Amino acid sequence: MKDIILIGGGGHCRSVVDVIEQEGLFSIAGIVDRPEKLGEKVLSYSIIGSDSDLGSLAKRYQYALVTVGQIQSASLRVDLFNQAIEAGFNMPCIVSPNAYVSKHAVLGKGVIVMHGAIVNASTTIGDNCIINSKALIEHDCHISRHCHISTNATINGGSMIGRESFIGSGAITKELAVINERSFVKAGSLVI
Repeated sequence: MKDIILIGGGGHCRSVVDVIEQEGLFSIAGIVDRPEKLGEKVLSYSIIGSDSDLGSLAKRYQYALVTVGQIQSASLRVDLFNQAIEAGFNMPCIVSPNAYVSKHAVLGKGVIVMHGAIVNASTTIGDNCIINSKALIEHDCHISRHCHISTNATINGGSMIGRESFIGSGAITKELAVINERSFVKAGSLVI
């Protein structure tokens, strides 16, 4: 297995740890978080550095993934993703073995597809997106960079989600919906 560094040690990180362990392609070498958390553990994995250590960690490890969640704003995830790329990390896609991603879908760098999610044919998911547990992304959708499609959200066929958007839990878009960049769609909303 290849070693990977996780950037961010909160609740989303714990969920990602479970997906990585289940997928079995990467071994978690450590977690990057705030300096005051150095030496603490997230589940059984140590916090081995902070954001300022990304450059030195990239000399030892090839792979990293942003594991900070996203609700109000994507700015922290965007910043950490850019820092990791600049440091020289490769940002792999992580797909739960309990998810389904069509072989006709395209996933960008640093995408995480969580347990029970479905990504259907002719869909494109941009870099650094979270496709959370049980989310459904139907055919011919385009999810732009740095989006979070929350738990049990449904993005119906042909929908376009603008970059850095958040789609709340249980939200549903009508087919061919267009969501502007940096949108915040509340949990349970219907977007027509």
